[in-house]
Amino acid sequence: MAACRLYLISPPAINLSVFKQQLAEAFSGGDVASFQLRLKGVSDDDLLEAAEALLPICHKHNAAFILNDRPDLALKCHADGVHIGQDDGSIKAARAKVGEAMVIGASCHDSRHLAMVAGEEGADYVAFGAFYPTKSKNPEAMKRWGVPKPEILTWWQENTVLPCVAIGGITPANCAPLVRAGADFIAAITAVWEHPQGSAKAVENFNKAIKDASKTS
Repeated sequence: MAACRLYLISPPAINLSVFKQQLAEAFSGGDVASFQLRLKGVSDDDLLEAAEALLPICHKHNAAFILNDRPDLALKCHADGVHIGQDDGSIKAARAKVGEAMVIGASCHDSRHLAMVAGEEGADYVAFGAFYPTKSKNPEAMKRWGVPKPEILTWWQENTVLPCVAIGGITPANCAPLVRAGADFIAAITAVWEHPQGSAKAVENFNKAIKDASKTS
């Protein structure tokens, strides 16, 4: 099994000048595989401005830059990938727009069926979650999509070769069961950007927790 790695996701709203520094500091804390820009309620121009500012920071640290929801803007800003939710159109439509080279991820929540369909349609990875209570999903959304158990990650690893991401309320203190169950990536939002000692310390703590859990998986 490949080593589990950290997948950072932005808060839904940012102060770009401040967040640029936060992102750069996060990379100084240790290994980060990828970063997803997931802004809500902003204009296309603001989204592209943020992408233009943050993508070079990711590439400087050999991390993939993923844009949430928008295949058209992912193509325009030369992102490495795009992440598609269940309400954001099909994987096939996204692939037709961005071409074969761009990575496409899919939110599959607590559904083995949705994950299998995403894989069949050409997704490069699937994301399961939210595993724990989280600020990024309201209670109604969690009720709609369900709350997965770590076993879904093990099932996925045993039946497919596509990578999987665990997401939702994950911290260094609670990530171990997900790592041991087979997550290829641990996604983090609040636990990194709202860490009282800063984003670098949060990434350092995540890397240690992932490494420790990997030794017992």
